[in-house]
Amino acid sequence: VQLQASGGGSVQAGEALRLTCTVSGVRINTMASVAWYRQAPGKQRELVARSSIFEGANYADSVKGRFTITRDSGMNAVYLQMNSLKFEDTAVYYCYIPQVWGRGTEVTVSS
Repeated sequence: VQLQASGGGSVQAGEALRLTCTVSGVRINTMASVAWYRQAPGKQRELVARSSIFEGANYADSVKGRFTITRDSGMNAVYLQMNSLKFEDTAVYYCYIPQVWGRGTEVTVSS
């Protein structure tokens, strides 16, 4: 099983990005949950958003109303739409399915 995150980049505050997690080796529609985490410089990795087939989507308070996590069964991918980006969203973003971490993609937001 492999996860590959992409879509990061450098943007200005207020702009948007969409991150993509391409999954191989397992069908995401068989996974009870998929998630995005992030790790800012000098900080611990934190949960950003989770999509659960039992509980729906839930988000960190800091991103509620701005970020949206979705699954694409056809593409076998997970997206994180990030709108109204803030400087404090700067981090390396990782996708996660139980027991498997993807390589991160870096997001830099300048104010």
